[in-house]
Amino acid sequence: MRLHELRPPKGASKAAKRKGRGMASGLGKTAGRGQKGQKSRTGSGIRRGFEGGQMPYFQRLPKRGFTNIFKQKWNIVNVSDLASFDQGTVITQEMLHEAGLIRNLRDPLKVLGNGELDRKLEIRANRFSKQALEKIEAAGGKAEVI
Repeated sequence: MRLHELRPPKGASKAAKRKGRGMASGLGKTAGRGQKGQKSRTGSGIRRGFEGGQMPYFQRLPKRGFTNIFKQKWNIVNVSDLASFDQGTVITQEMLHEAGLIRNLRDPLKVLGNGELDRKLEIRANRFSKQALEKIEAAGGKAEVI
């Protein structure tokens, strides 16, 4: 069997209803839309949340707070995540991205001190927490701020 020979099983696919093709089809004239009204018109459609002209629920609710568009997002990695790398490795943001520990390379990297580190590593990041610095240096490693 080849790709072009594949067919859906019998009864799995139905022909589309051919609307507006004469009265004998059962879907002629109004094409199953009924008569008059907003839903019978072409291009019609009631937007999501519309309540017939009454003030929609989401507009009646009180608004609180705001979103700071200048908020700095960080890629966060814990010391325990770095334990998967080999002894003496120089860890960069690109390596962490390839390993799947961080999502994107646009945001700066911060290393936090959660967990234990038992190997000597050289880590290059934008920021380190105090605990992370202590644990990296206690293991004989080096923390370099970039």
